[in-house]
Amino acid sequence: MGELPVAVVGAGPVGLAAAAELVERGIEPVVLERGDGAGAAVAEWGHVRLFSPWSELIAPAAARLLADTGWERPSGAVYPTGAEWADSYLRPLAAALGERVWCGAEVVGVARRGRDRVVDAGRDTEPLTVHIRRSDGGVELLAARALIDASGTWGSPNPLGADGLPAPGERVAGERVTYRVPDLTVEQTRERHAGRHVVVAGSGHSALTALVGLAGLAGSGTRVSWVLRRGAVGDAFGGGEADQLPARGALGLRAKQAVAAGQVRVVTGFRTETVELEPGGRLALVSATGDRIEGVDEAVALTGFRPDLSWLSELRLELDATLQAPTTLAPLIDPNVHSCGTVYPHGVRELSHPESGVFLAGMKSYGRAPTFLAMTGYEQVRSIVAALAGDRSAAERVELVLPETGVCGGAGLVDEPEAAAAGGCCASEPEPIGPPASSGAR
Repeated sequence: MGELPVAVVGAGPVGLAAAAELVERGIEPVVLERGDGAGAAVAEWGHVRLFSPWSELIAPAAARLLADTGWERPSGAVYPTGAEWADSYLRPLAAALGERVWCGAEVVGVARRGRDRVVDAGRDTEPLTVHIRRSDGGVELLAARALIDASGTWGSPNPLGADGLPAPGERVAGERVTYRVPDLTVEQTRERHAGRHVVVAGSGHSALTALVGLAGLAGSGTRVSWVLRRGAVGDAFGGGEADQLPARGALGLRAKQAVAAGQVRVVTGFRTETVELEPGGRLALVSATGDRIEGVDEAVALTGFRPDLSWLSELRLELDATLQAPTTLAPLIDPNVHSCGTVYPHGVRELSHPESGVFLAGMKSYGRAPTFLAMTGYEQVRSIVAALAGDRSAAERVELVLPETGVCGGAGLVDEPEAAAAGGCCASEPEPIGPPASSGAR
């Protein structure tokens, strides 16, 4: 199988970094991208500015590959938008990889050649078969020695419903419920939200990004309600000045200021159970306890993402029952028990599965856990590719130190006010904010 390529799913930051590592090691990759170009998913949130600077967004192997093309490296201290990341780095990198990147190629299944997941015989000697659906609808097979799934989770946002399933009425609400940070630089989108009642649900960086943007519309009569499932705001604003990523800390401080200024109304302990359509076309969100948020013009559900594992059903994966992340990695990233901002660098050892040669990398490797950094993905694929090349020493060597968030308190712990007051795994103190109303970004 040594003559076969390694299939890399996804031409995003981590997938292209994996391809650059493979080329540098003398192993041929085939990068399979469902979209019509590299960085297609990143381009969909191109209006959002990252809280990592350029110095942390360029994979080392990719930089070495690009250096031979006349590529001009962006200034390391600048914080790009998603669109700038795609235009100035991902697309030039894909161009440098050339015909190794196949666009319009959707992976719809992967299996061991001639064996479904029940069959033991031949699993270590037969290659993988990657089923690829082209843009014309035809399906072809690609034989591969290994698979690096860096397809991410962007296409599978979590619903507004608090139990993990779309709430009754959520789908009927149509475009009034969205799952992306609104691009308020687009006049049509700005007009759609200005002077309206907008609900933002979620407690991560995407929610904070949306809150800061919408708070800027307060002068036009826009009302913003921030809906949190947790019983208290706790550490939702992040670590502020203690965050080792300054832009990430600044985002939380700006959101905190918007709340303190009355531009954002906070509703805690609210778990959406149903979505009702009111006369006139507005929405009402109803909680499991019967509380209501009425007169909602737009609901922005930024409640995280989940991996699409459906096309991996014939492979033997060992995934954590809670996070849907590799079982050895899960304890390091589980927000219920570990949220001190210290996710230890990890690689092939934590990302291996019973199915040899199969790896989930990038955001998809985190399953349903939040707060993934590009640097983490670059370290993952460096280690994976070193192992595929037979360099076990390099595969097990740690070459990354990750920045801390400056906060602590697992998502599972801060659902109830008493637990939030007690702190998380490091017993941090929750920061005070402006008075919340009675009754959760990148």
